[in-house]
Amino acid sequence: MKQSAIDKAPIQYFPLDRLYVSDMNPRTRKGSDWDGLRLLAESIKIAGLIQNLAGHLDEDGKVGIVAGGRRLLAMTEISPEDMASIGLAEIPVRIAPDEPTARAWASIENTAREALHPADEIRAYGRMAESGSTVPAIARVFGQTEQHVYRRLALAALPAPVLDALKAGDITLGAAACFTVAQSEALALEVLDRVRGQDVSDWRLKQALQPDAIGKDDRRAVYVGMDAYEGAGGELTRDLFADEVFLTDPDLLDSLFNEKLAMDAEMLGQGWKWVETSDDQYISYEVTSKLDRIYRVEGELTEEQAIRYDELAELAEGDVLDEAGQAELDALQAVCDGDFTDTQRDHAGLFIFVARDGQLTVQAAFVRPEDRDAAIAAEVLTGHAAMRGQTGSAADAEPKSPISNALREDLNRVAKGARQHAVLRDPDLLIALLAYQLSHDLQWRNPLGLSTEDVPNWPTTAAEGYALDDRLTTNAPPDMHGKDLGKSFRAFRKKGEDHIRGELTRFLAAHYRGGSEELRALVDKDTKPAIREVWTPTAANFFSRVGGPYLNDLWRNLLDLKEDHPTATTFAKLKKGEKAEKLAQLFADPATRKAYGVNEAQEARIAAWLPEGME
Repeated sequence: MKQSAIDKAPIQYFPLDRLYVSDMNPRTRKGSDWDGLRLLAESIKIAGLIQNLAGHLDEDGKVGIVAGGRRLLAMTEISPEDMASIGLAEIPVRIAPDEPTARAWASIENTAREALHPADEIRAYGRMAESGSTVPAIARVFGQTEQHVYRRLALAALPAPVLDALKAGDITLGAAACFTVAQSEALALEVLDRVRGQDVSDWRLKQALQPDAIGKDDRRAVYVGMDAYEGAGGELTRDLFADEVFLTDPDLLDSLFNEKLAMDAEMLGQGWKWVETSDDQYISYEVTSKLDRIYRVEGELTEEQAIRYDELAELAEGDVLDEAGQAELDALQAVCDGDFTDTQRDHAGLFIFVARDGQLTVQAAFVRPEDRDAAIAAEVLTGHAAMRGQTGSAADAEPKSPISNALREDLNRVAKGARQHAVLRDPDLLIALLAYQLSHDLQWRNPLGLSTEDVPNWPTTAAEGYALDDRLTTNAPPDMHGKDLGKSFRAFRKKGEDHIRGELTRFLAAHYRGGSEELRALVDKDTKPAIREVWTPTAANFFSRVGGPYLNDLWRNLLDLKEDHPTATTFAKLKKGEKAEKLAQLFADPATRKAYGVNEAQEARIAAWLPEGME
């Protein structure tokens, strides 16, 4: 006997005084929670009778309620006037054809009560909240957790057409949650018309619903800070279902960004001949190639400082350096790095910008063409830098070189060969260079003549139910624009062999694609990959993206059901979205599998199942 059997029975209407709680019904007045009944009565006054009662006509023409006894008891606490005002002067009751059926219904009511459709539940919670009911009270009435009620209430303010589409199965519950971040109701309804009945990822849906919104990880938002943005009157949209925050006023954010960048530039530019800011996340080579670059005057450590530097660096490599020690190491490193002299500052300037990670970045220092002569006279520019680009200089008067371009190319190749010959003597250095190049995205400044090909490992749409080792999905390469690669590589090597090997391992793994069928089989034999170790099929990532007949077959095959088995026929009558959710629960929820009596062999089948052709 299934809940659907009750749903198909005829409905008749009776006055409240003709109804009573049948002895078959486990809900009796004696065992009732009076506080809970009063709360339920309030919910019926507000939201109406969402689920009908079910009962059996006795010999006296009265109806013994076998399913919904608690609702009946709650309605006896409501005045006749209030019952009439909410359309319950007569109560709808599904009538069982005979007593054995009524007893079966009573059992269903007690053990397998049908859950409310999410759209009905959302509306009922919303009406109760509007009338002043608290979340704990709503949770108690409906037998749900407070967290569940909070999530449903977050959807209660959705436009009515969105909830109608959810009820009709045109959108999923996850898609409905996306509509809570819509910039406006008009946009929400426009997007709803476009996506109704389609499989659209949550990410694309949110993009469509908030085309002008800015994520909290945007470099401008990180640089300005959320507190400063909100303090200036900026509004936020919070996605309670994905723990995301969106900034909805891009003009205000741009204004705050420019103001803060100007203030920081004024402070950092003190003492320099000029300072220039950029709205971009880097300074292009086209800009800096027209200028002369100058560098800090490096400092020298005393013998005592050098010994202390090595001690601290060793502790840092072992991750045992405390805060005070790190500060001391940073101070010694600053001495090594040196600084610009006052004379250099008098003739050069800085570029200041905000990098893609939201951090203020200074690219220094450069001499402009109009300042070259004065910089040369002050010996800020010397050697080749002083000769570059001068007209009428001795450099321009030099005779044409007797070395042709072809010969120059051969000589350059010889020089590269000599470097390769020398570096063969230091395999550890080569391995460190490879790890450094792969992990730092050096682009055209790569030290090794190797290129990598992207090997995609992330779904283009729903990534729900998919979890890789963090080493394959995190640790984005740092922004290397304007960085001194010599100093950067020296710091990289100081982190030790374990770090270098770890970086090399994770980047080689991220570029592994298998090779030939024979080679891939050999590697698989050693590594034993298991797709279900990292991927579990869900409604979003698989079930909602295939057809209903496929889902019907899968349901039967997993549970060993014949086509005419009630569990199979009930599943086949569900809407596609409901089928997808039920299958997702079967894979993810042990309680669901237990409820369906899944045996050991079926458990193993579900745990190992993969779509055909996936290997």
